[in-house]
Amino acid sequence: MHVQISMVRFRCLLTNSSGNNDLSHSAAPILMPFLQCGPAIIYPVLAMLKKILVLLFLISLVACKRQRVTYPKLLTIVQTVYASGKVMADSEYTIGALISGTVVRKLVQEGDHVRKGQIIYILRHTAPAAKMEAATSALRNATENISVNSRVLNDLKIAEQNADLKFTNDSLLYRRYQNLWAQNIGTKVNLDNARTQYDISYNQKRSAREKYRSTANDLQLAMKNAQSFAAGSKADLENYFIRAENNGTVYQLLKEQGEGVIMNEPVALLGRSKTRIIRLSVDQEDIRQIKVGQILLLKTDASGERIYQAKVSRIYPVMNESDQTFRVDARFTAGADPPYIHSSVEANIIVAEKAKCLAIPLAMLLPGDSIRVLENGRVITKPVKTGLRTTDEVEITSGANIQTAIVDPLNQ
Repeated sequence: MHVQISMVRFRCLLTNSSGNNDLSHSAAPILMPFLQCGPAIIYPVLAMLKKILVLLFLISLVACKRQRVTYPKLLTIVQTVYASGKVMADSEYTIGALISGTVVRKLVQEGDHVRKGQIIYILRHTAPAAKMEAATSALRNATENISVNSRVLNDLKIAEQNADLKFTNDSLLYRRYQNLWAQNIGTKVNLDNARTQYDISYNQKRSAREKYRSTANDLQLAMKNAQSFAAGSKADLENYFIRAENNGTVYQLLKEQGEGVIMNEPVALLGRSKTRIIRLSVDQEDIRQIKVGQILLLKTDASGERIYQAKVSRIYPVMNESDQTFRVDARFTAGADPPYIHSSVEANIIVAEKAKCLAIPLAMLLPGDSIRVLENGRVITKPVKTGLRTTDEVEITSGANIQTAIVDPLNQ
């Protein structure tokens, strides 16, 4: 009778919290020899097992209490895309030398405001200046030769007029001799001489006219050639004067007086005076989220911890294959353009913002969008649907609520 009661109590002790007795069945073959012994042996064994089971229960209870639990919160989530780049002057450009030479004068300093066409540098230009002077003199002479006061054309015009007068006179004389000969007056020799002089005067008249026209055409062509030569000489000379292409500010001068420059070598950096552009690089995986007009927050190395606000103004469609990024330009808002350029920039472009959304720490989300939750004293894994994400939080659109107890994945 005592053995049967002890057996019942033993099985009750081996029954787990879920109500089954799998543990008692698995332990029965091991403990069966003890059950066949007398009460003097069974009772101490049962007492020891009871203490072990109570100890295991307490350990399990403490472990459950140590689970780090987090509850979802209603937050405003701002999703951003990271970008880096630098601050540029608007319409920034470099000017270079169009010809090799030596700087003889530097007419501006860094920070100066310049007008379009204002001279920045002058290179040594002795030979092209002499060439330009000769071309100018030739053009002046050619222009005078084709003008109304041209001595060459005036002389030819006088010669033409003299030929016309002589032809008119010889023509009248020849006609007179013809009339006399018709009346059988005079001699045949006089008539023939008058005809010969008439023909000579006619030819001289034509020759004088053609000579005048030919010379006028030659002088006209000479003037055009002189104009072309003068224009070329002026262009060659202009290459020795390096000028600003637009109104703006001189940000950097790369040459000093006496230094040599080679063709196409940059010598100065210019741009608009106050307006700045932020030239950013966005990773190819993020570029589809960027839209013109989006707000971005940034700081530059030159401005310390100050935060600037800007707007995306342009997105370039061609990817830079060297670093797998796309170029995105932005402009500062509210006239907050910093005075310095080429300073490094780190920016966060705001691509989405949502208020009062259910969110959890991103560290609580398991791969495949699931979470570990504590329900009825047990930790289970539940799938969830997510929305916006930041570096710290993630929105939960379904699968959890504000009362869901989420267990830290690291607390196994």
